[in-house]
Amino acid sequence: MKNNYANFQGRGISPAPFRGGRQAGLLPLGAAVVAGILGVADVSAAEEQTMAPVTVKATAEQKDRYLGTKTRVGKVMQDPHDVPQAITTITRALMEEQEANSLREALRNVSGLSFNAAEGGRSGDNMMLRGFYTFGDMYLDGIRDTAQYNREVFNLEQVDVLRGAAAMLFGRGQAGGVINQVSKTPMLYGRSKVGFGVGSDGFFEAKADLNQRIGETTAFRLNMMSRDEDSARANPISGTTPEIHRQGFAPSLSFGLGTDHEVTLSHFWLQTNDRPDFGVPFNAATKRPNEAYAKAGDYWGVSGNFDESQTNISTLNYLFRISPDTHWRTVVRASNYHRSYWAVAPQGGAPTANSRSSQAKNREFDTDNFVLQSDVNTRFSLFGMQNELVTGVEYLKEDSKRWALQNLGTATRPAYKSGHYTSAAPNTYNGDTFSAYVQDTLEFVPDWKMTVGIRRDEMRSAYQSPSGGGSINYRGDFGENSYRTGLSWQPGPAQHYYLGWSDSFSPTADLYQLSGSQYPAERSKVTELGGKWLLLDGDLAFRAALYHAVKDWERNTDLESTSSILTRKRESNGIELELAGRVTDKLEVFSGISLIDAEILEVAPGNGNPNFIGQMPRNTPKQTFNLWSTYQLPQGFKVGGGMEYKSKRYGGAPTGTAAFNPNWVPSYMRWDAMVAYEQANYTIKLNIQNVFDKLYYDAIYDNGGFTYVGQARRFILSAEYKF
Repeated sequence: MKNNYANFQGRGISPAPFRGGRQAGLLPLGAAVVAGILGVADVSAAEEQTMAPVTVKATAEQKDRYLGTKTRVGKVMQDPHDVPQAITTITRALMEEQEANSLREALRNVSGLSFNAAEGGRSGDNMMLRGFYTFGDMYLDGIRDTAQYNREVFNLEQVDVLRGAAAMLFGRGQAGGVINQVSKTPMLYGRSKVGFGVGSDGFFEAKADLNQRIGETTAFRLNMMSRDEDSARANPISGTTPEIHRQGFAPSLSFGLGTDHEVTLSHFWLQTNDRPDFGVPFNAATKRPNEAYAKAGDYWGVSGNFDESQTNISTLNYLFRISPDTHWRTVVRASNYHRSYWAVAPQGGAPTANSRSSQAKNREFDTDNFVLQSDVNTRFSLFGMQNELVTGVEYLKEDSKRWALQNLGTATRPAYKSGHYTSAAPNTYNGDTFSAYVQDTLEFVPDWKMTVGIRRDEMRSAYQSPSGGGSINYRGDFGENSYRTGLSWQPGPAQHYYLGWSDSFSPTADLYQLSGSQYPAERSKVTELGGKWLLLDGDLAFRAALYHAVKDWERNTDLESTSSILTRKRESNGIELELAGRVTDKLEVFSGISLIDAEILEVAPGNGNPNFIGQMPRNTPKQTFNLWSTYQLPQGFKVGGGMEYKSKRYGGAPTGTAAFNPNWVPSYMRWDAMVAYEQANYTIKLNIQNVFDKLYYDAIYDNGGFTYVGQARRFILSAEYKF
């Protein structure tokens, strides 16, 4: 059998695990079966040998395809295979082949993830992961990005989903995991490309990714996007339809690429001007979505509805390579998020040409964040043991305001405009967070590593509401420690077994709202046992994880509520399997399955409904499955397809002492397909989303009043030219 040292060097995996290499026969039974079928890399000691260094030169066309090989979610650049925690990486190639244009669409590739409807408290991207909400765990290049807006992927290289509690690495957060968006950056190599797409229901998109080397170590990159979408749904009286109109612009400039001093300046601008769609109401008798309205494609919105936003994010990134084993990285970011919307939420009855005032949902936000983050990572030997140390500090300043818009019309014909507020003073949130962290990974015996990390967050925050007569309603001063520890065994470059434990916290008013000020901070603890295997000479990755998560003092996250919690204590147990990469030279696959057993253990003291005890938490499907695969045909043709499955889940349920009888959405399975013709300089591609035009519901409002209707069948024909 051939020696695969060069393959794993190309992935950036240290050759150290070759010491005392192991036969594939010592893998656990399930992995050994897969390894025997697919040919896991042989790293036996008998074949260990010294080889000349291999230099891998990146080219314009080199892509990770479906298999991510680099991530910084562990605070250092490393292979996901080496991180002792479950990670799902959604690569650019996967997003492009699926014609996934928004972050929401891209995250359909993440098993164990479900979507919340975004009315009320959390407009914009709003997801659940492993049964826990994640809108406080959104990051852009490792920096908090929790403002309320709809994110696009035109400037993203990949999306990393680090599962489990991660407060030691990222600061306050939840038990489900961290969603980290990774921006495109300038390169000294690389081709530029432009593309456009047209499709059914008024779909049109134009985009460009322009990279230019302008000096020996200097490069410039510009990404642009403009997209318009109509809908198959319409108001049966007025004919008004929901719409999407979005534009983005992201320039970046890098100096000193490949040298000891790299500096990157970047700006991200995104503008949205949508007419939002909040779906259909539930049937009060059946506790299911109102099929009559859904099948008819009825839309509750009116022509004046709007969802307008502007996002501006400016970043300075400095990397100093002090030595080959020691790097110092500092990032400064200033960002502003402005959003205003008026929408009509379905609340029973039929859609009307003019909304009722009771249906009007409106707000305006303005958020300014400033972040300074600096960390050092180094490798050294102490007492004959290898250490990988990372330590750093962070300062985060948050300033957010929220207004209610004024009705400029009448009670029967309301009208709202951005910038026109009621006379009430805005709700405000101001926060300053100071953080310091240190983590060491120690190889105490060959192939065995212990990771131990601790982080301290000192948070000073103030929340002010007009209901308090202009005075500060709540001041939160928190000092919290977060921990992370893990034991790894890597008997060879193709195998990694780990046992990890981590925790997280989330204080009151964390997300620019007041929720349960009389209660302590949310705390979560997660234990995870997992294995990662590289198969087929490292071209295919398979991972498995078992986890147990417990969360205390979970908040009610709807902004309409100011002093309640959902549960005193609940837990989630699950298993995840994931496969990503190249099976043959022509066949690629990306797939994941998640099985979750979640249960509410204790309800909120005082006002909690005891009938919730023993029930599964809201919007937590027990089974989710995703699959995408492509096959390369002769003459440049490629075919592909896949599916997404979610089991049933419930929305809101009665409070007080009422019987547990919540609104439910049924399970669904959506199929997508693709055919492409690829040549060196251009690609023509046809995508069919929701091939069988399945009526399904992919998001639920927290309190269960309504549910989003999933994407109807859509055809998108796109073309891309490279130069």
